[in-house]
Amino acid sequence: MKLLLLLGLVALAQCLVTRVPLRKTKTLRQTLEEHGLLERYLQQHPYNPAAKYFPASFSDEPMQNYMDNSYFGTISIGTPPQDFTVIFDTGSSNLWVPSVYCSSLACRDHKRFNPVESSTFIGTNDSLYIAYGTGSMTGVLGYDTVTVAGLEIIDQIFGLAETEPGSFFYYCPFDGILGLAFPSIASSGAIPVFDMMMMEDLVSEDLFSVFLSKDEQSGSFVLFGAIDSSYTTNGIKWIPLSAETYWQITMDSVSIDGKSVACSHGCQAIVDTGTSLLAVPSGALRTILHTLGASSNSMISCSAASRLPDIVFHINGYAFPVPASAYVTEIEGYCSLGLQGMDTPTEAGELWILGDVFIREYYVIFDRANNMVGLSRLP
Repeated sequence: MKLLLLLGLVALAQCLVTRVPLRKTKTLRQTLEEHGLLERYLQQHPYNPAAKYFPASFSDEPMQNYMDNSYFGTISIGTPPQDFTVIFDTGSSNLWVPSVYCSSLACRDHKRFNPVESSTFIGTNDSLYIAYGTGSMTGVLGYDTVTVAGLEIIDQIFGLAETEPGSFFYYCPFDGILGLAFPSIASSGAIPVFDMMMMEDLVSEDLFSVFLSKDEQSGSFVLFGAIDSSYTTNGIKWIPLSAETYWQITMDSVSIDGKSVACSHGCQAIVDTGTSLLAVPSGALRTILHTLGASSNSMISCSAASRLPDIVFHINGYAFPVPASAYVTEIEGYCSLGLQGMDTPTEAGELWILGDVFIREYYVIFDRANNMVGLSRLP
């Protein structure tokens, strides 16, 4: 009897921890460049990353934010399961995928959910609208079983896209988006996937953690319900959230070679797996580029790039360095910095987005139980 009870507890513990492997692929930017479409796209669709966090209306979420993203995982929806590739995005809160109701060019090149083929699907008459810088995603809301690495979430609300913006998204390497931010920013009042995991007692701890590999090799993952101690050998530094919307924290300053170059009086930062680069206020970007000896378009000679210093983010009394090896990218003999400028509303103050360039240097823990972010420096 004791043995059976022990085996049952072990099985239960295994069910409460779910690891989703992520794979790294070409970004939309790289794909557009290969097809000779990038320059035209950027001219037609000027992009300000801050629009994702300061929308014109409650449901805005600019899709171009994902142009540089390259980490994707697989989930399934329905019974029997229909598989989809999604971005696990800590900078948004909705789950949506293309549907068979969508005839947009972008949908036709991706997997589309068919509710007729799922015995557990429950439809609604509720619409979903998310505005983008290049158009809008429209659709309807439905409920179905969502499976994440074997973990089944019953009656998860999600969006079935009926239209998707722009022919350029035909080239996107992902089907949909799984948002991991807070319910307060979810469009149409939808309950996010991780909130449903917590409500249905599917995770042993109310947190998830992310590891993004630094190269093309496999190994990246999102781990729901646990912290993998093999990635925290350098200890965990905990940072309280400053808002329960995005994973937003207060940053003390940013320095290079021991000198403050930005955020001198404190500013806000968002830890966002859905943003590939470091998004920097335009004024701060100009100062940083000048300090590093880069051009106004973030280009620098590769010989000079090898000697660049760390960019150090000071947060909650701790220093979090990001070395040149992390923020410099070399493509076909040209080197560029993984920073992009953005403009935020004056009343919002200075905002930074700590995207994958930052996250690749740290094992990141997103703790909903205590509303904190944990950072552990990777070897």
